Amino acid sequence: MQLTGAEIIVECLKEQGVDTVFGYPGGAILNVYDALYEYKDEITHVLTSHEQGASHAADGYARATGKVGVCLATSGPGATNLVTGIATAYMDSVPMVAITANVGRPLLGRDSFQEVDIAGIVMPVTKYSFIVKNIEDLADTLRRAFYIAKSGRPGPVLVDVPKDITGMKYEYEPGRPATVNREVKNIRKEDMDQALEMIREAEKPFIFVGGGCVISGADREVRELAHRIQAPVCDTLMGKGTFPGEDPLYTGMVGMHGTKASDLGVTECDLLLVLGARFSDRVTGNTKTFAHNAKILQIDVDAAEINKNITVDASVIGDVKEVLKRLLEEIPEKEHPEWVAHIQDLKAKYPLNYDHTQLTGPYIIEKLYELTNGDAIISTDVGQHQMWAAQYYKYKERELFLLPVALEQWVMVLVLQLARRWADRKKQL
Repeated sequence: MQLTGAEIIVECLKEQGVDTVFGYPGGAILNVYDALYEYKDEITHVLTSHEQGASHAADGYARATGKVGVCLATSGPGATNLVTGIATAYMDSVPMVAITANVGRPLLGRDSFQEVDIAGIVMPVTKYSFIVKNIEDLADTLRRAFYIAKSGRPGPVLVDVPKDITGMKYEYEPGRPATVNREVKNIRKEDMDQALEMIREAEKPFIFVGGGCVISGADREVRELAHRIQAPVCDTLMGKGTFPGEDPLYTGMVGMHGTKASDLGVTECDLLLVLGARFSDRVTGNTKTFAHNAKILQIDVDAAEINKNITVDASVIGDVKEVLKRLLEEIPEKEHPEWVAHIQDLKAKYPLNYDHTQLTGPYIIEKLYELTNGDAIISTDVGQHQMWAAQYYKYKERELFLLPVALEQWVMVLVLQLARRWADRKKQL
């Protein structure tokens, strides 16, 4: 059927299961907004106060739902206003598709009114950026953008569409979302054998959990591994909830804002098993002395993360959940009572503490945990309160701790929380 480029964009969003988009209109993208209005019963558009809010809200939506977040912006300053939210999604491996409309093709490269090379600008902070110069490529480009955003290590993709393409017509053929399989092609038997040997030989193993475990949904595998080999577990901000905060083997966050038990555990262990973490500077401190007594085994879907910040002794490249499933088929149960007892002593000797004689941030966070029984979705801005939320709220599940930097994300999380509660209530009725 013959559709305009703008209608093809909206049809492709429907194909990908998109039910919510965030954006702010402008001249170059008006055709897309006209088409979106015709689909208002199928796709909800959330009007933000600023394009930056749209990209942050799409980021928050993706974190809260596990789906690809989508944001829209017009050309020039509208498109560049998305960049901070896109960069945030890139750093935290959040799947997002940003769709911008540029000036018409005859005006490209002429310093036209509100023209900017947004595809070039975002290249360092996206997995891929496209500019569609032929309408026959539009649908397949959008489908490819969603696949790239979701596959491997997730992240943002930008698709820039000149205004004249959004207005012209072309034959549209419906399609289906491409299947995204877990990344397993780089899992090598020799790497797995070396990992198994290191785990079997370790007498003081310590597990370090990052955001990759949340993305891959590896919480069950991480918990099984920790208890099977009796290894204490620490995490990063991004890894919160993968391992239950109330589990006796949990030692808390690691790094400059972490617990002393976690930091000492990393220092004293003989094997540091790193799962989906990128060794950020907030975790490692002095890279020359980080985990200097341990052999380091890193499991990550992104080969670029291996030996980037910390030189490791061995690695396995692949989806964390899939790698752990394969390891668990071979790893026998092994107890380390003295090591676990030592870590428990460190937890007792160096607990997180605060002044209980007055009202404080940590007290409020602990009381919030008590009142919600740990079932709330916690969303923060950036700052000291974010550290308190990471330190004093015991997360039971992944995706309960979101790290946004904009009011729009808070609102999105609240809306999703209310929607979930309403759905649960309808089921009970």
